[in-house]
Parts: sequence; structure tokens; C-alpha cells
Amino acid sequence: MARKGILKNIVLCNICGARDDGKVLNCPSNSPSKKPDDLLSQKIQSLCPTITGNVCCTEAQFETLRSQVQQVIPFLVGCPACLRNFLNLFCELSCSPHQSLFVNVTSISKVKNNLTVDGIDFYITDAFGEGLYDSCKDVKFGTMNSRALDFVGAGAQNFKDWYAFIGRRAAPNLPGSPYAITFKSTAPVSSGMKPMNVSTYSCADTSLGCSCGDCPSAPVCANTATPREHEKSSCSVRIGSLKAKCIDFALTILYIVLLSMFLGCGLFHRKRERNQTSGMKSMPNSMDGGEIHSVIRRKDENLPMQMLENSPQTGNRVQLSIVQGYMSMFYRRYGTWVARRPIHVLSVSVAVVLLLCLGLIRFKVETRPEKLWVGPGSKATEEKKFFDSHLAPFYRIEQLILATTPEAEDAELPSIVTENNIKLLFEIQKKVDGIRANYSGSMVSLTDICMKPLDQDCATQSVLQYFQMDPQNYDNYGGVEHVHYCLQHYTSADKCMSTFKAPLDPSTALGGFSGSNYSEASAFIVTYPVNNAIDKEGNKTDKAVAWEKAFIQLVKEELLQMVQLKNLTLSFSSESSIEEELKRESTADVTTILISYLVMFAYISLTLGGTPHLSSFYISSKVLLGLSGVLLVMLSVLGSVGLFSAIGVKSTLIIMEVIPFLVLAVGVDNMCILVHAVKRQPLELPLEGRISNALVEVGPSITLASLSEVLAFAVGSLFLCQHVVCFLSLAVLLDFLLQVTAFVALIVFDFLRAEDKRVDCVPCLKISSSYAESDKGIGGGRPGLLAQYMKRVHAPVLSLWGVKIVVISIFIGFALASIALSTRVEPGLEQKIVLPRNSYLQIARASLTPESSYIAKPAASWLDDFLVWLSPEAFGCCRKFTNGSYCPPDDQPPCCSSDTGSCDLSGVCKDCTTCFRHSDLNNDRPSTAQFRDKLPWFLNALPSADCAKGAMVLTPAVWNWKIDYVNSMRAAKEFSSRVSDSLKMEVFPYSVFYMFFEQYLDIWKTALINLAIAIGAVFVVCLVITCSGITLTKLVGVLVLCFSRTEVFVVYYFQMYLALVLLGFLHGLVFLPVILSVFGPPSRCKLIEKPEDRPSVSLQP
Repeated sequence: MARKGILKNIVLCNICGARDDGKVLNCPSNSPSKKPDDLLSQKIQSLCPTITGNVCCTEAQFETLRSQVQQVIPFLVGCPACLRNFLNLFCELSCSPHQSLFVNVTSISKVKNNLTVDGIDFYITDAFGEGLYDSCKDVKFGTMNSRALDFVGAGAQNFKDWYAFIGRRAAPNLPGSPYAITFKSTAPVSSGMKPMNVSTYSCADTSLGCSCGDCPSAPVCANTATPREHEKSSCSVRIGSLKAKCIDFALTILYIVLLSMFLGCGLFHRKRERNQTSGMKSMPNSMDGGEIHSVIRRKDENLPMQMLENSPQTGNRVQLSIVQGYMSMFYRRYGTWVARRPIHVLSVSVAVVLLLCLGLIRFKVETRPEKLWVGPGSKATEEKKFFDSHLAPFYRIEQLILATTPEAEDAELPSIVTENNIKLLFEIQKKVDGIRANYSGSMVSLTDICMKPLDQDCATQSVLQYFQMDPQNYDNYGGVEHVHYCLQHYTSADKCMSTFKAPLDPSTALGGFSGSNYSEASAFIVTYPVNNAIDKEGNKTDKAVAWEKAFIQLVKEELLQMVQLKNLTLSFSSESSIEEELKRESTADVTTILISYLVMFAYISLTLGGTPHLSSFYISSKVLLGLSGVLLVMLSVLGSVGLFSAIGVKSTLIIMEVIPFLVLAVGVDNMCILVHAVKRQPLELPLEGRISNALVEVGPSITLASLSEVLAFAVGSLFLCQHVVCFLSLAVLLDFLLQVTAFVALIVFDFLRAEDKRVDCVPCLKISSSYAESDKGIGGGRPGLLAQYMKRVHAPVLSLWGVKIVVISIFIGFALASIALSTRVEPGLEQKIVLPRNSYLQIARASLTPESSYIAKPAASWLDDFLVWLSPEAFGCCRKFTNGSYCPPDDQPPCCSSDTGSCDLSGVCKDCTTCFRHSDLNNDRPSTAQFRDKLPWFLNALPSADCAKGAMVLTPAVWNWKIDYVNSMRAAKEFSSRVSDSLKMEVFPYSVFYMFFEQYLDIWKTALINLAIAIGAVFVVCLVITCSGITLTKLVGVLVLCFSRTEVFVVYYFQMYLALVLLGFLHGLVFLPVILSVFGPPSRCKLIEKPEDRPSVSLQP
């Protein structure tokens, strides 16, 4: 029974009882303060340097005070000023000789016939409260990556909130005060009492200085440059109510200027054309137009270049460049030589490629993600090697995510924290613990490979840790209510401590909640950290891989069914999952590749054969030639892969899936050009003459176009994905060489077959029917529908000035709009689209990320933990025996018996003292010698209840996706760069994901350089000769990619490459003709005078 009221001059003296939960209670007394003995005085001075002379506490009270503040010291010791202010608050309350001036007992109760204190008023000035709060408000608790006040102040926003939390009477078995404390800033005048006003230390105090992370308001920290924020757009223009980005506004102005310039130039050219037309009308009517029409007809029918050159009617009509001239001379001689020796050319060319294909014996597929995304010379790779070799590789991650499903389509996800779901999680954990994987005849379990911070229990991140991973503790601890309790007290309650002796942060074991509302979580996240090794071929890693395969098999065969029966979802992954899925995907699209080649074979066979006639189709068709051409493309790809495999370069998923399509689409163009060039030659010429003329006509174009393609692809090898572009460049080069060697020889054989009236696909079968309609050569066939459309519809429409204005306006506007929209493209790659669409690796993880620093929680530093462990304030941490050797905390052997679990304070550790006194340190910081001397002790220290600090403790991490990864990496590198400049030493940030996202830091720079060099290569070629291509071959080749199982190929290759093909088609057949007609060189057709004084037409260079 408690009595309340003002009990004057009564102070707290000694201990008179305890609550049922063991918390001790003080005696109300009005006895005077007493002088302690020397030993007690030294102890009090070590904790409460402001208390001198007489004290108002007994040794038992002081030991109680010491044990209670010991629980708080690890949270605040990182900032000595904050800790000193906090200790002064309780030192004055418990031991001050002037206690009766500011502490008044307001309520007493009787416990076991003893009167005990039940409530007090603590008079304390607001100045002290503000100083205390200001010195502690920014202090971090590095171990849990959180603010210290979140744990020791319930997230207080001011000193009054903190006082309210401290003064609250603790419920049974919960941390806190055993009696109510009411903090008041003024005392009644009649009481004669005076508020306590001990001086407070600022966190910026030089004698008790805190780090900038714990005291950002310090002058030395305020002068430090703050990180630059990565703003998405810092420049904008406002016109009335319309707000636009600067780049959008600038491009709009540029569009208007370009369009105005075009209209002006168009009017000028239009006027000049009219003047030229009027001049042509004044030409003598005696001119015979037959020759003009004859020449135009010949030009339209694409007469061979050498026939135009040697025509007696027109003289030298086309003047070739120096390069074209030499190439034409080469191809004339080469074509004749190939036509005379097709067997030798075909045999040698195919033999060389088959020799390269022998390298496929050493063919291997690279499936390690770090090798697929990152080049060997990258900075991130070097930093990872340094980290792994000097510290240790990041542990392997095995993960399960158990999530609820919405009851309705738009309903919120229900909470996962229910009794049934926790029991289901226990069943799942039992099956995971029972996994036994076979590795070289031995059975591997999770305990054999898991990460054990204390070499005892696995550091499994799961809510089951709140029950010590034991299902029998579920009912003993209170079931679901215990989980809710631990979600709020996971750092302080002993029953919530994990089996690996570290607090479990709910944010690592739960998902789908907002803020700190953990009870609303919709998913359990179970993470199994597994030991990793630097050598990927080491036994430790091989054992882990064997277990991971068994783990994935268990989930697929048993756990998924268990979860689905409970109307829940289960996502899962392992460290080797991506590797295994990439291996599976490397062979998953074999059918798609084969179908694409069959489709291209059918297309090229129909295209090469020309317009079919039933009477001669079996002779004029080019099925065998088309098949041979497709086989040559395949040989070029295999030869490229074989050569690189022979020198030890592994192939990748992109090489297996994309390169065959690209090479096929590029290679078929040249085949069609070669065959149609031969078919255009007059039949009066011998076959070797037709082959020679065809190569002279299209050989330089094919050569320079292929050269530009090889150079454009090779540009990427200077920057990113070196192996991919090297494979592609070599494949395109081999394809070109096979086209001008083996395929030309095959053309010779095919035309010899047709002239000999032998059936296609069965050349040994010869027929006697007329072959007059098969290949009539030049002028022998009616123009196709496409040619008629181009001549009668497409070209006349584009020649209209109104159409030209519309076309140029649309294409320029589209180009500028594309530039503006490209600035909105976010770098990064969603990992899930790299995997097959039916892959199980679809795990959603997210965390809130600040806009500038991209650090989810305050940074955890082992150095902060070391300084806490080293501090004299942390009585139970850094200790030494009288002989100077390391003394562990009182609750660890040999201080505490490991067999009986009893801890006798009068045992072997009773004489242990702290490693240092305050006087031994410089501003509470160790010297270099002290640092090096005690660091090995810290690295081997085990955390426990008496000392929560120690190097052997796990700090979990929270991850994010895509653009946040890139921006966080950029922010970390900028910060480390400033630190490096300041400290004059190399400092670099490291995280496991940096290696995969390094390329996105400078992706725009790299893209622009690649684009500039590629365009430059093509531009140089275009200066020499106009390159041509066939859109339909690329279109057919790329369409098959839409059936790929890997979404990355559908998005980044099919969709993007298809867009490139279509845009290139529109630019080549619509925009380019219009531009050339307006701004191009004058017509190459001119009138020349014949010897008979009759005008004729010539092509002018």
C-alpha cells in the first residue's frame, strides 16, 4: 500500500527490498550523507567524477547504479560528452550529498514489512535537460545502425520526452525505473529546495569531443563540405504558367531555328530549280530524246559499272574515287580467278573456318555474374580483390521470403505475424535444418557451412531467433505476443537475444511494413549467411554449392506445396542460383535459334530465286544456295567462338543468344546483293565475266560496309563487355570473308547447275525442258511490285515540296525529342529481367533511401565499437588481470563457469580493472601504441550481456534496387574521394554490388564515345562509297528474338534492335532521299555533245 504526499527532507538511502521481477527498491530516509571509505570513494570517482567528499549512497546502491548504467553505456559511449551528461544525471540522483535539495519522495509503499520508495520528484533545471538532449540527440548506435535515442529514449524529440521516458515506472520484467520519477524544473518556494543544475558538456567540447557523425553541429564539422545532392534537374525555364527543363527549352529553340533555315534554303533551291527548268525549255527542239530515255532506262535497270564506263554512246559516265578504282580492279581480277577455280576457293575457305572451329573442344560458358557484367580491368574489380584478400569475401546468401496474399484484388496485404504462420515457419526451418547434401561422399548440413560469429550457432536472420530457434520456446515465451514484444525491445530484452548472441533487427527479418510498424509486416524474410572463400574452386565453396542445390530442390519439391496450402507465397534464392539459372538459360533457347535460322533460310531461298515460274521453278529456285549461305553464317559464328575458346576466353549468354541473330541479319544482306548483282548481268557474257562484273559492281560496297560494321562493333571492346564485341567483330569479319570466297564459289556452282538444267537441291538430276524463262539477265524480266512502287509512287510523292517540308519537320522534331527524352533515362538494370521468365529468382526487396547520401541507416563502424569497448566507462569490456593479460567480462569464462553457469563476483576476475583510466588517454582517445596494443584483444572479444561490444558480431545490411544503387555508389565514391584528399591516403568504399553497377557511373560518357567512333567509322566509309543494305533481312533476323525466354533479350535486343531497324529503314528510304534532293550535290546526269553535234546524257561525278 502506497502513501502519497510531500515528504520533506527525505532522501534515498540504501536498499530495502525488491519487486517481484528483481528490481531493487530504495529506502526513504532523512539521514545525512556520509563519507565513504577509500575503495568506495575511488569507485564512485571513476563513474561520477562530480561527486566528491560525502555521498548519499551505500556500496550496494552504487553497485546497483553501476550495473544499471552499464546497460546504457554501449549506446552513448561513442560520444563522451553525452555519456558524461547522462551519467551525471543518475550520479546526482543516487549519490549526491545535496540530494535532499532536489529530490523529494512523493510516494512510499510497504514491501515485506519494509517501507520503500514508490515515487519521487526530481527538480532539475531546463538548462541541464537541454544540454543533455543536445549532446545526445545525434549520437549513433553503430551496432544496429540506428540513433542511440531510439533505444535509450524511445525516439525522444526533446528533453521533456526523454525525461518522461526515463521517469516512467517500468512494467514487470521490462527495463526501466522501479519507481516513478517526475522531473520538474521549479521547486515550491516554501520547500526550500533548489533544482539540480550541474554543468553539462557540449558534444563539441574539445576535452570530451565527439565525432562529426555523433555531433554534426560542432564547428569543425559545420565547416566540412556537405555532400552534393544528386538532383534530377536543377535548371528550368518558366514561361507564364508553363515550366520546362532548360534542355527541353533549348531544343525547342533549336528546332525552330533549324526549321526556319530549312524553309529558307528550300525556297532558294526551289527558285534555282525553276531557273534551271526555264533554261532547259530553251534548248533546241532538234534534240533527239531517244538517247536520253535510253540512258535513263539503262540507269534504272542498274547497268554494270564497267558497261557504263565503256559505253560508246555516253563516254565516261561515272568517275570512281581512288579507293573504288583500286578495289574495282582487284575485284575484276579476283572475280575471274574465283569463277575459274571455285573448288579450290570453296575448299580452302571452308577448311580454314573448320580449323578455327576445332577450338570448340575447349568451349566453356561463363556463368559467374561478376564476370558477365564487369571487365577484368575495372576499378571495382580491383577493389573487390583487395577487400577479399586482405579481409574476407562477403558471405554467401541463402534466402526465403514467406509472404501473405491479399484477400481481395485491391485489399491490403494482411500481417504475416500470426500464430499459424510462425508455426509454419518452424516447420520450414526444421526441413531446412534436415538438409543433407552429398559432397564427395560426405554429408553436408547447414551447420557445416553457415556463418558462426561466435563459432557456436548459425547467424540465421529470422524472427524465430526471438524463440532461440527452438519451437518448444514458442509457448514458454508467450507465443505471438512475445514476437510483438521483441519487435520493440530487441536490443534490451535477454529473451529476445538471438542464438548467436546479437540482437536481431526486425528490418532484416520482416518485409512489407512502413516506418517501424513491424507488426504490420506482410512477409517473413529468412536469410542464411554462409561462409565464402576467395578461391571459387575451394572445398568450402564446393560444399556450399552442393548444399545450395539441395536447398533449392527442397524448396521446389516440398516447401512450395506447404506454403501454397496455407494461401501464402514463397520466394527463394541461393548464392549459386543466378549461376545455375544462367547455365540453364544458355541452352534453353537452342530451339529458338534453330527456328530463326530455318526462317532465315526459307526467306533467303525465296528471295534469291526471284519471281517463281511453275514451269522452271525447280531449276531457278535457290534453295540449296540459300541453305549454303545460312550454313556459312553459322560457320562464321562457330569459327569466332572456336578461336576465342582456343585461347581460353569463355563464351557468355549474350554470345550464345544474340550474336547468331545479328550476324545472320547482317550476313544475309550481302548474299542477296551478290546474287542479284550476278543475275543483273547480260546472259551474253560468259559466267566468269558475269561474276567479275558483279563483284566490280557491289564488291567495294560490301567490303567497305562490312569494314564499317566490324569497326563499329569493335569500338565497344575499348570500354565495356570486351569479350562480347570481340566475338561479334570476328564473327562479322569471318562472315564477310566467307561471303566473298566460299559464297561466290557457291554462286558459280549454282549458276552452272542452272545453265546445265539441273534440279535445285538434287543437282545430279538433269532435265531436258526449256530453260528460256529461268534467268534472262538484264531486262529479261518484268520489274517486281516493290520496284514498281518505288518508281511510280514512293519517289514521285517524296519529290513534292509539301511532302519534303512535312518529312524534314517530322524527322528533325523526332530527333530533338529523342535527345530530350534520353536525359530522362535512368541507368541501371533490373536483375530479374536478366533471368528466364520462368525463373524462381523473383525476390522483391526495398528500403527507404535518403536523397543525397543514400545511406539507409547511420553508418556502422568497427572503429566506433572499438573505442566504446576501450573506454574506461565500459567497465565490463576492456579489462586486464593484475599481470596485464586480458580479462573477459564477468559473464564469460573463466570469470563465469561454463559448466554450472554461475558467476561469482569474488572469483578469479574479482581483481580485474579497466585497461585504462581517463588520465591514461588523450581526450578519451588512445595513442597509437595503445591502439595497436589493445586491438588484438578487441578482435578476439566475444559480445555478451556484460559487454555487448566485440569484433565477432554480425551486422546485417539492407539492400535496394537499380537507380538507388547507382546513386549511392556515386555518393560513396565522391565522399571517399574527399576523405582521401583530406587524409592524403587512398580510401575507397566497398560493397558487393559495386562491381555490377560501376559501368553505369559513366555510361553516358561511354555511350557517347562509342556512338561517336561508330558514326565516324561509318562516315569515313560513306565518304568513299554509299553503302546499301536490305531492311527485310535484318527484320526477319531480329523478329525471332521476341521468342527468347530471357526478358533482357526481349527488351534490350529485340525491342531496341527492331526499333533501330525500323528507324533506319524510315531514315534511309524517306528522310535521306528528301535531304539529298534539297541539300545534296547536283545531279550526276548532264548533257554532252556527240560528234554529230547531237546532245546526249552523261553521269557527272
